[in-house]
Amino acid sequence: MNVENGTAKDKVLVTGIAGFIGFHFARRLLREGLPIVGVDSINDYYDPELKYSRLRELGFSAAQVEAVRRGQPVIRLETNGGPDLAFHRLDLQDRERVAALFANEGPQRVVHLAAQAGVRYSFRNPHAYIDSNISGFLNILENCRLQGTRHLVYASSSSVYGANEIIPFSVHQNVDHPVSLYAATKKANELMAHAYSHLFGLPVTGLRFFTVYGPWGRPDMALFIFTRKILAGEPIDVYNHGRMKRDFTYIDDIVEGVWRVLAKVPARNERWNGKQPDPASSSAPYRLFNIGNQQPVDLLSFIEIIERRLGKKAEKNLQPLQPGDVVETCAEIGPLREWIGFEPHTPLDEGIGRFVDWYRAYYRT
Repeated sequence: MNVENGTAKDKVLVTGIAGFIGFHFARRLLREGLPIVGVDSINDYYDPELKYSRLRELGFSAAQVEAVRRGQPVIRLETNGGPDLAFHRLDLQDRERVAALFANEGPQRVVHLAAQAGVRYSFRNPHAYIDSNISGFLNILENCRLQGTRHLVYASSSSVYGANEIIPFSVHQNVDHPVSLYAATKKANELMAHAYSHLFGLPVTGLRFFTVYGPWGRPDMALFIFTRKILAGEPIDVYNHGRMKRDFTYIDDIVEGVWRVLAKVPARNERWNGKQPDPASSSAPYRLFNIGNQQPVDLLSFIEIIERRLGKKAEKNLQPLQPGDVVETCAEIGPLREWIGFEPHTPLDEGIGRFVDWYRAYYRT
């Protein structure tokens, strides 16, 4: 692959490598033959065993993963003629260790996927979102600046659209009304990234992900919860009485989009006008894109597909809309398509089928 402003062998730092998206993206980098530095705190927001399993799936031995579990901070996987993979267990808010990581490993490109996720968890533990999503991201930005990183790609979220009801959601729209602390931290990330890009010329691209799903997914997300409960014969909570729509985006499409974006370093938009400011670009080397499937599906239809793939009906517990939730999401991705020549395309039925197959194999159900 032709990687702009660098070589095809640039070392890539992936934060959140033991997480859902980070794990899948690291597998793509390994297939492409790029050396990787992975970072993850392996916290207990959800079952750490799934995170350890992802590390083993990346190629680390059971003994290496067990060493991490017992407190070893760094493990390495070296292959003959293939890419090298290093894993560092650390919290991104640890300023000194993050600085040492950048100085010692010297990554040329950074894909920042680590974050404290979830909406409802923020009601119980708001400080986790500030620590990880704000302080942690600041440490990434600062070290990208100091080390002269060629390109920083970071994960934002469709949640930043908040109270906006103009469908489809466009990166050219205002996003000043978040309805959850998680969304507010993601909007803050976009502002922080722009400030560093403007002040220091740091090339930065933000990607607003829309409801990512697929094999090895997070246990706190709807597809995982519904699948587990339906198989166990337990009722599932269906919020807003099922009158919700989501733009579900399959993990392989997300990975392809991130890969292509990483390869295209943004330049200053010479046509950007401060009197009519466009949030999606800048006079700095900064870009912002949606990445979604563009086909919102209502929640009850989503459940029907899961039922069909499982061969089992769900018992539905209809609930009101929850605080922090939005009724509908839908991505307008014309700018992304124009930028990288790609758009998500995996049908929901196919993607759910792949998840169910993985779930049954992994949990032996």
